[in-house]
Amino acid sequence: YSPLVKSIARQENLSMKELAAIPGTGKDDRVTKEDILNWLKNKKTNDHAAPQMIPTVVTSGEDQIVEMDRIRQLIASHMVKSWETSPHVNSFIEADMTNIVNWRNKYKDIFEKREKIKLTFTPVLIEAIAKAVRDVPLVNVSVEGTKIFVHKNINIGMAVALPNNNLIVPVIKNADQKSLQGIVRNVTDLADRARQSKLTLDEISAGTISLTNLGSFGLLMGTPIINQPQTAIVAVGVIKKRAVVIETPGGDAIAVRHIMILSITHDHRVIDGVLAGQFLERLVFYLEKFDINQSI
Repeated sequence: YSPLVKSIARQENLSMKELAAIPGTGKDDRVTKEDILNWLKNKKTNDHAAPQMIPTVVTSGEDQIVEMDRIRQLIASHMVKSWETSPHVNSFIEADMTNIVNWRNKYKDIFEKREKIKLTFTPVLIEAIAKAVRDVPLVNVSVEGTKIFVHKNINIGMAVALPNNNLIVPVIKNADQKSLQGIVRNVTDLADRARQSKLTLDEISAGTISLTNLGSFGLLMGTPIINQPQTAIVAVGVIKKRAVVIETPGGDAIAVRHIMILSITHDHRVIDGVLAGQFLERLVFYLEKFDINQSI
């Protein structure tokens, strides 16, 4: 905290717990003078409002009480603010990932032996999202008041779970301008350094749309909260073998295919169901039309 913020906190008799609860809008989420003054203004308004019943947690003597660390407090504040800011809507679709699964099985051992990097599905998903955004650019936007900012750059945030159970979202900058191999290297580097707490501020900033891969934990689907000031986040579930009906020259047939459920959580202020549907259709198109003959 800056000396000015600490001085204001002392004058207002704020405890460190109260100070830590103030969401910061400055660089590195630092609390600014405006942040603390606005918080104090709201606090005084609430203090003079009618008393409300606040639910309390009933604990036993064996329960463990864990204080949130600074990162978890920021995540909590960010999530609540996002939910209050954006009317969240979720749309779902399925993708046949059989071609991609077979392609990865063909190259993953060769690639890992050559590059010392694991070949996961995440870079393929990021490449497909970048292509779909290029086709449907109005999902790559932010909102400020009544202004819609349509971003030229396609910067895809990638949710990474940390060893301390927190979460961080490094950003693949200009993903549409990178080759698949370039995205693989970028994803691996950012994920590794995220888990080591070695990311720079620039590497977690300026995202325009995000991806969270719930399939890593065996989940079928999910409805994540939007990472403000973005207006959309894609979630993908686990890829599972399923018996599905496919069309063949000889008619319909039942076959075992690798199916994945995708969702997009979108801000209904600017992205309605039609736009979200168009984006998901293009995303599935690029996944299902993946070039299995390309090498890596």
